[in-house]
Amino acid sequence: MSKEISLVTGANGHLGNNLVRLLVAENHNVRASVRNLKNLSPFKGVACEVVEADITDSDSLRKAFKGVTNLYAVAANFSMWAKNPKKDIYDTNVQGTRNVFDIAKECGIKNIVYISSVASLDFTTLPASVTNGYNKDRRNWYYNSKNDSDQLAVALGEKYGIRTVVVLPSAMIGAEAFKLSYTNNLVLQILKGEIPVDTNVTLNWISVKDVALGAYKAMNKGRHLERYILANETHTTLQESVAIAANLYPELKLKTPKKIPKWLLYTVAALMEWSSKLTGKEPLLQRQYVTMFYGLKQDYDLQKSREELGFNPKPSKQALEEALRYLKNDWKPLVL
Repeated sequence: MSKEISLVTGANGHLGNNLVRLLVAENHNVRASVRNLKNLSPFKGVACEVVEADITDSDSLRKAFKGVTNLYAVAANFSMWAKNPKKDIYDTNVQGTRNVFDIAKECGIKNIVYISSVASLDFTTLPASVTNGYNKDRRNWYYNSKNDSDQLAVALGEKYGIRTVVVLPSAMIGAEAFKLSYTNNLVLQILKGEIPVDTNVTLNWISVKDVALGAYKAMNKGRHLERYILANETHTTLQESVAIAANLYPELKLKTPKKIPKWLLYTVAALMEWSSKLTGKEPLLQRQYVTMFYGLKQDYDLQKSREELGFNPKPSKQALEEALRYLKNDWKPLVL
């Protein structure tokens, strides 16, 4: 077994935990960092060291990064809504990225795989490709955070001379999930028949295990300062997603969501946003979400990832079927 230590930040999250398990299976010495050590359920039976660290706290990172050679920078705020999105989402992700690279340089870390998102891609030309540059749409604070954090990671990797490889996953779903991610929760809503209307927003489903493997391959094969898309080539509509679930579980009698006009969606979203200001809870639909994603086909160019990393994900339909089975039969909410 190698003496090198591989550290995964955000290791109790969906991707982070799958990545820890993969690295352990590949006989790496793994250190997993989490913001809170109170619950270690995600690491039961996993031969790794668990430490406390927060990307917004440089001192905690300094302790966690000691002796680390390879860093998987997974931790981030993955939220499409917050009461104060500039502070809670944007500042956390951008300043957190700066902290991670600053302390990585200080601690002598040699390699970083930085987990970005397809949110940072330019969708004006499809299929979206890393060669098209960055996303120019600035209407959503989460998208802004991933866009700017991605560019910052590349800039700091170059400045500090740390080999940095950036990977961009799409909608990750499947096991193991100790808390429901935004995308896994959407799959659960499909199972529960809670998708009454088709918002004309497409998904690009990808198995979280394929993303974990893609990140691992990026550490082993990825080129310095290069970006790699970890997704499937073609999108899946909400209607198609519900149809896949209905075919898999006909006893659920899931109904095909009806398409409604954009103007009506926009009106409903405005009402939901007004209600959220009173309740402090995330609205089910937002106007900016409708504006940004209505009719957008989330298709991606995987040629670079396939050729340079050997990335070969299972098809979206298979990833979705596996996630549906997992969430219906095996998933249990984490009890804190």
